[in-house]
Amino acid sequence: MGDKPQTDSDELVALRAKIDAFDQQILRLIQQRVLVAADIAKAKVASDADASFYRPEREAQVLRRVRERNAVLREELHGLVSDDEMVRLMREIMSTSLAAEMPMTVAYLGPEGTYTQAAVVKHFGQAVRSLDVKTIPDVFRVVEQRKAHFGVVPVENSTEGIITHTLDCFSSSNLKVCGEVQLPISHQLLSNADGLTNVQKVYAHPQALAQCREWLERYLPDAEILTASSNAEAAIIASKDPAVAAIASDIAGRLYNINILASGIEDERNNTTRFLIIGTDSYAASGEDKTTIMVSAPNKVGSLFELLKPLYDAGVDMSRIESRPSRQTNWEYVFFIDLIGHVDDQGVSAALEELKAKSAYFKLIGSYPVGVL
Repeated sequence: MGDKPQTDSDELVALRAKIDAFDQQILRLIQQRVLVAADIAKAKVASDADASFYRPEREAQVLRRVRERNAVLREELHGLVSDDEMVRLMREIMSTSLAAEMPMTVAYLGPEGTYTQAAVVKHFGQAVRSLDVKTIPDVFRVVEQRKAHFGVVPVENSTEGIITHTLDCFSSSNLKVCGEVQLPISHQLLSNADGLTNVQKVYAHPQALAQCREWLERYLPDAEILTASSNAEAAIIASKDPAVAAIASDIAGRLYNINILASGIEDERNNTTRFLIIGTDSYAASGEDKTTIMVSAPNKVGSLFELLKPLYDAGVDMSRIESRPSRQTNWEYVFFIDLIGHVDDQGVSAALEELKAKSAYFKLIGSYPVGVL
């Protein structure tokens, strides 16, 4: 005779009934939220046919409020869901709501499986339509041509520094920065080789190679190191030849059916890349913002100090400053500066007006919410 089927205790049955009831409430509330989002879309169109459906400042405010309220609920209910996890859940609900208002396309540096695509999903959620393009200038181009509503481009890495190609694109583009997202980077060695001893070549984006230099020298000293336009492209190459390995994400490994030979091979554990969201419009302040400007100082002694003095006098903090050749005159430079605050903030606005008057060149690249996720 077979074993008797197990029966649940009365307590377990009652607890599962509670879960079922909560699930029903959650489903109903999500459907109601999406319906209200659709009503908002209709109201926007009725008042302005060109109204913007995606409002980064509004989304940032909602997500910050979720974080604050969840902290209170965790204390009140002895809750187990962290603030970050709750924000990620709400991010996906908001993504679904926005898709009901207006399906949105976001361009990124492809192909599928790049870290930039992961940044798209982290910032916009799974419901967004993503469009992969071949180069960073292509991301700018398709947004300028209105083939995508927004674009996502890498701007700096915590270990390798600034991505100069992105800064150079801002010099020739009128697109605005309207958001930022920071993505922790963990590199995997992907290959269908039987082991490390059978890896003859390693492909990766130059920045990924730089971030894994010590690991490669230690564990694959004889392998030929080759560059690819992206880590996802490297994964595609590795998927076709078992003697080839790629440095890429675990997502790329799953996408292109490649095994992970080694995990977390980056030399620095706190490896994070910052991405910028680019679009055609400017947005209102969210209450916790950054402003990015591009300026050039006159070519004379002490000019940079004089240029930045209005920021100091107004108490406006700088979080980053980078220089790039101006491409107009030899040995002249433009400076990319991140400020704390929004251009509509009184102190920031006054300081920028004074700075603009002192500069040989001034360009406001954008004011945008500080990343929440």
